[in-house]
Amino acid sequence: MLNQDYILLIFNCVKYRFKALRQKDTWLKELPDLKNKIIYYHVIGNPELEEEYLFDENERILWLKVNDAYNALPTKVINAYNAVNKVYNFKYIFKTDDDQNLIQNNFFKSIIKVLTSKKEKIHYGGYIVDVKTPYKSKYNTIHPELPTNLLVQQGKYCSGRFYLLSNEAITALINKDNIFELLSKEYLEDYAVGYYLPAEFKQNIMFIDTNVYFKDFL
Repeated sequence: MLNQDYILLIFNCVKYRFKALRQKDTWLKELPDLKNKIIYYHVIGNPELEEEYLFDENERILWLKVNDAYNALPTKVINAYNAVNKVYNFKYIFKTDDDQNLIQNNFFKSIIKVLTSKKEKIHYGGYIVDVKTPYKSKYNTIHPELPTNLLVQQGKYCSGRFYLLSNEAITALINKDNIFELLSKEYLEDYAVGYYLPAEFKQNIMFIDTNVYFKDFL
């Protein structure tokens, strides 16, 4: 296995490949300053892929043998975590999306510094959404391809704009009974990851005000 402390996964698709290229031409150029600590991959699905997964080091793409459609994002996410877990010895996975623009160049240096200085290990972090009462999501008004009135259960999860998961949390999640089948029936990736993440990894969630560090590309 390969040793890599921090791995940034950016979820992309063939249809919107131009979004990944825009990130590569902007803030991803700053990541070489952290070359020894962090690497990134844009994650794209290809159901016709011969292998279960393929890491393209030249183009910085993690190809997965999964559906590339937006509605399959939870499946793409859990398969990406599984692929990384099989190939790398890592400390944390950072997750974001192809429509995000990092506006604070010192963000990753700062996050890594915080993570390494904590006495109690952080397993999950991001902008915390605390659902007090179950409700039916209206997210289909933003993404019409989604089903209407998706149920969001009570609990806490971190917004998909950016979140982090420790090696231990990732391992527990992908080894959860029937997790691949469970996530294949979900549509809201960030909520689903938080909902199915075992409770012991949600006891000390690190709050990150991601709205300060990331903005949607216009």
